[in-house]
Amino acid sequence: YGKNTIKFLRLHREGKKHFVKEVEVCAHLRLTSPQEYLEGNNCLVIPTDTIKNIVLVLAKKNGIPSLEEFAIDICNHFMTTFCQVAYVKAYVQEVPWQRLHEDGVPHVHSFICVPDGIRFCEAEQCRNGPLVVCAGIKDLKLMKATQSGFEGFYKNEHTTLPERHDRILCGELFCKWSYGECKDFDFNCIWKKIRECILEAFAGPPDCGEYSPSYQKTVNCIQMLVLSRVSQVQVIEVVLNNTFYNVVDMKNLGLTNDKEVLVPVEAPYGSCACTLGRKKFFEA
Repeated sequence: YGKNTIKFLRLHREGKKHFVKEVEVCAHLRLTSPQEYLEGNNCLVIPTDTIKNIVLVLAKKNGIPSLEEFAIDICNHFMTTFCQVAYVKAYVQEVPWQRLHEDGVPHVHSFICVPDGIRFCEAEQCRNGPLVVCAGIKDLKLMKATQSGFEGFYKNEHTTLPERHDRILCGELFCKWSYGECKDFDFNCIWKKIRECILEAFAGPPDCGEYSPSYQKTVNCIQMLVLSRVSQVQVIEVVLNNTFYNVVDMKNLGLTNDKEVLVPVEAPYGSCACTLGRKKFFEA
């Protein structure tokens, strides 16, 4: 049991310069005894209102240097404070506020919300067990207008999809990775590096791009690049929900439409997912 959607804004001031971090937290506990479920005995139950207040107090006292460190703070607090807690899980996601710039100059106290992917993390702790930390990005919408196709796929009497060697590749990406054993990681730096890997693997070189033969191959390229460049990541999951675009037939309007006007196919839409990890992690 626990408390969901604990939303708050943490404001930090350094002179005239302000820093903001707006987050949503879900904190769940499992107790050493299920007596509140089986017997209606609530003597061990930490009220969800108390859980909410603890999260707010930790934000006030410790700040939020990174989502991961804050999630770890929540886990550590419940494990060290309450002997009846057998398991705690903290999920934290961030509202994507970015500092506003005017003529290239960063503003001291104004921000803009940019919907270019939502950062999140999870921390799980069992009593006498390892701390497990995962992080990720979701709702990241990506598109490449060319350098994508889908050919040579299996066909039978139910197949109506034509082969395409030049199409729009568009989708909403969810990516989640596990750190394994956490040490003194710079979580903010790692998250930015992984986001850069995702964008690079999806788009290819800026002057020419890179051909994608399928959504599946693009997903694998993202995972391989992250694992090759970020040694702290042990397992990475990527889900790409696809948005397809059809070329509008304008013959009846007396026009030739050379893939200049297209409409999105809202539903049904495709999706592909893959989880990839280091061999030593799975063997462990």
